[in-house]
Amino acid sequence: MGLLQDGEAPVYDLLRAAAQSPFLLTADHAGRAIPRALGDLGVPGAEMDRHIAWDIGIAGVTRRLSEVLDATAILQNYSRLVIDCNRNPAWASAIPEVSEATRILGNEGLDEARKAARRAAIFDPYHGRIARLVRERARTVYVAMHSFTPVYLAQARPMHVAVLYNRNPRLSKILAARLRKENGLVVGENVPYRVSDETDYGVPVHAERNGLDYLEIEIRQDLIADEAGQLEWAGRLARLLPAALRQLDMGTRA
Repeated sequence: MGLLQDGEAPVYDLLRAAAQSPFLLTADHAGRAIPRALGDLGVPGAEMDRHIAWDIGIAGVTRRLSEVLDATAILQNYSRLVIDCNRNPAWASAIPEVSEATRILGNEGLDEARKAARRAAIFDPYHGRIARLVRERARTVYVAMHSFTPVYLAQARPMHVAVLYNRNPRLSKILAARLRKENGLVVGENVPYRVSDETDYGVPVHAERNGLDYLEIEIRQDLIADEAGQLEWAGRLARLLPAALRQLDMGTRA
């Protein structure tokens, strides 16, 4: 018997699977569901509302952006505290015992069988579906959608949005330049995070290994915590992403 029981949330929501847009939107931390078999992971409810459990606001932005672009999107519904779908499952950070300063009691002392059950139930189906989408499509521009907290361990983060990249920065740099032309935006590149084989899974595995153009976008959570902010950012990205891709394809500079 698997970890997930009848009637539980699906591992992922797949939107517009047959859409013709080259953009494939992924949201690894869209949800904060916990399998019933795991209880509450020993985490107070107020902590599950925080960024340690999910990427606040990114599901709303991704859903709206998928609609406006008519682009395929896949949103993972389980909390990153159950298993982080942007980490290699062999890493300790994939099932954290501490997140920021919060102990995750339900993750302490897990044996390999219980870790493997989480991977089999959530991580593998989600990433397996992404891999099939990439194989089946004529062209994929991989867009990893994330959000970040405005303060982390007492350190303020002044940027409104960031683009992250590693081996192939071309499209990210074009988008960053276009974002900087937007009124009043502070734009980061590879801050507050950066993409690497040691810290990420989605971009290195699905995009870089397959030679895809890609973007990893991080939006500050207080800007997208409500529907109005989500609509604003989805609208902005729906305008800028196609323009950035056209610029890339034309080989022109920002």
